[in-house]
Amino acid sequence: MKLVGMVDPGRGSGRRQVMIGVAVDGRVTPLTDVDDFYTDLPHWLERARAVRHGTVPLAEVSLAPPVPASARVLCVGLNYRAHAAEGGFRAPEHPTVFGRWTASLSVSGVPVPVPANEPGLDWEGEVAAVVGARLCDADEREAEAAVLGYAVFNDLTARTAQKLTAQWTLGKNADLSGPIGTVVTADEAGSLADGLRLVTRVNGEVVQDGNTRDMIFGVPELLSRISATLTLHPGDVIATGTPEGVGYVRTPPRLLRSGDVVEVEVDRLGTLRTPVADASARSGA
Repeated sequence: MKLVGMVDPGRGSGRRQVMIGVAVDGRVTPLTDVDDFYTDLPHWLERARAVRHGTVPLAEVSLAPPVPASARVLCVGLNYRAHAAEGGFRAPEHPTVFGRWTASLSVSGVPVPVPANEPGLDWEGEVAAVVGARLCDADEREAEAAVLGYAVFNDLTARTAQKLTAQWTLGKNADLSGPIGTVVTADEAGSLADGLRLVTRVNGEVVQDGNTRDMIFGVPELLSRISATLTLHPGDVIATGTPEGVGYVRTPPRLLRSGDVVEVEVDRLGTLRTPVADASARSGA
C-alpha cells in the first residue's frame, strides 16, 4: 500500500490542509487529514486497505510530506561503513543521531535552493522509516512491528554550515532540503535487512549505488535505542543514513548547483526527483 501526502483538493485559499491519500495505479483516493490519520492509524489503515481504485490522477495532486507537522525527523549519520570511511571516520559504536525540523521537508519535484553562503548542496540518498505506533523503551521485535512503512529520502546537506562546528543541525536544515517520497507500507516494502538497492543519480550519472543490508544499525535496533531515551510516536521519521559516494569527499569536491537534478531510486519504494535552484528561490521557501 502506498500512502501520499496531498494538499486538500477541496479547500480553497484558506489554511493549507494536508491529507493522506492512497495511491493505486497512478491515481489517489484522499482519506483524511494527516493529523487524524496518525492519531487513529488502525482505523485509517483499515479504510486504506479497502481502497481498490484511485479517484484523482496522481499527476493532478499537489503533494505534501506524508507526516504531521508535529513529527520528529531524526536522522542517522555514518550508518554505512563505507560512507563513514570515505569521510575519514571510524564506524560508530552508537548511532549518530541528529534532528531535522519538519519545516525542512519537501516532496519530489520541488526545487531546492542553494543557500547564499554555500558553493552547492551535497546529496545523501537514504531510506526513511515512518513510525506507526508509540514506542517507549521498546525491544527490537516491538520496534520492528511498529514500522508503518518506508520512503525514499534525500538528506541534502549544506556542508559549509555543517562543518562550522561539531553540531550538524544548521547544515542539515536548509530550506526545503529534506525531500521525502511516498510511504510504502512495511508489508509491501519488506525488511531493509533483506537488502534494497539504493541508487543516487546527478544529471543521470550514478553517484551512489548502495544496499540497505550494509547498514551498521538496522531499523529495529535504531528505533529500540532511540526509544530508550525519547518516546516515539506515529508519524515520526527516522532517516537511516546514506551509503558511500557523497560529493564533498571527491577530488575535487562535487556539489549540486542551480540547474542540476538529483534523483534517488530505491527498490520497491520508487524514485525521488529534486531540481536544484539558486538562492533567489528561497523567497518562496
